[in-house]
Amino acid sequence: MPTDQPPIPREALPPGWCPTERCDGRFAYRHSQPPVEVIADRTAADRSHPTLGLGSCWELHCRYFLGDRSITDLVGRVSTREAAVDGLLECMHRIHDRVDESSDQVDVLSVLEELSFSDIVPDRQSS
Repeated sequence: MPTDQPPIPREALPPGWCPTERCDGRFAYRHSQPPVEVIADRTAADRSHPTLGLGSCWELHCRYFLGDRSITDLVGRVSTREAAVDGLLECMHRIHDRVDESSDQVDVLSVLEELSFSDIVPDRQSS
């Protein structure tokens, strides 16, 4: 996919979400209330099983703010960019559907902890 196109088209984003960062190995989306950011970051696949032969994988993170501190938690790892797009989109939809504007970061994290990527990430090959 060319880098001039967003990984997730604006019309596919849940209300209140907007892109904040986009490059070849990283993309992120932010929601203003509650303030939270979901991030996909390509990284070395050194934590995967060697027989899989993966050179890289994608880590999905959630960044939130407590006072003046920024905290980033790992949500999960997936093997392809396409799976990272699907995973971030699922994170955004879950937050949109289950967390209201007056919620705090603990509510957001509890929603994301319930995610099982084996249920939402398709089993297909992609780069």
